Amino acid sequence: MTLTRRFLSKVPEVTIYFWIIKVLATTVGETFADFLSDTLGLGLTLTTIVMSVLLAVALAAQFRAVRYVPALYWLVVVLISIVGTLITDNLVDNLGVPLEVTTVVFAVALAVTFAVWYRAERTLSIHTIDTPRREAFYWLAILFTFALGTAAGDLAAEALGLGYTVATLIFAAVIAVIALAHRFLGLGAVLAFWLAYILTRPLGASLGDLLSQPAGNGGLGLGTVVTSLAFLVAILATVTYLTRTRRDQLPVTSEQTATRTW
Repeated sequence: MTLTRRFLSKVPEVTIYFWIIKVLATTVGETFADFLSDTLGLGLTLTTIVMSVLLAVALAAQFRAVRYVPALYWLVVVLISIVGTLITDNLVDNLGVPLEVTTVVFAVALAVTFAVWYRAERTLSIHTIDTPRREAFYWLAILFTFALGTAAGDLAAEALGLGYTVATLIFAAVIAVIALAHRFLGLGAVLAFWLAYILTRPLGASLGDLLSQPAGNGGLGLGTVVTSLAFLVAILATVTYLTRTRRDQLPVTSEQTATRTW
């Protein structure tokens, strides 16, 4: 007999707070990975190993949880943002894979993940993340969005020569178009969500580089330490607020909390 454990929702409601923390987390993924690898001198390989182990521990705790826990959920997002960045950086910097190739490869990997997920569950809605299998699909898709976003952001800002400011504005504008299409033109909620989610990663990557890179490279010269610390503090403050107010959670009914079904 096949047993499927069903939980309460394991992800937050999609509110303005969700998108604020998402952009903050994606920026941290870009700058903190550079901080560990370059500023501290750990190198890409050691940094990737350390952060992957931390991500595995956090993911194990997330899978063991039976409902959405803001601090745990967003810790996983921050860590997976860093690891996704490092995967792309390893391919490009250590193995010499062109950004054009990594962008296409991760786009295909993400499309395949969505296709298999939909075939298995008949939905890609994050409001249905209430079984271990659905959560596994969800986090795999998130990982590929971060790796893809890093590659696409670097491709736009560096390989195509747009610069960090222009790239940031372009990605922000495309996200705004998606939001307007959902609001006024009937673009489906699930499709709009995932398109915006994917694009917030290159937005965050470009924004992180804009803030942290030296002026000579087209940045504002704040450095990876200041940028990472400022955004981590902002994430912590927002998550603390959400933990206290539960503004990103739906009320839980007595029927939901009574038992788990197997």
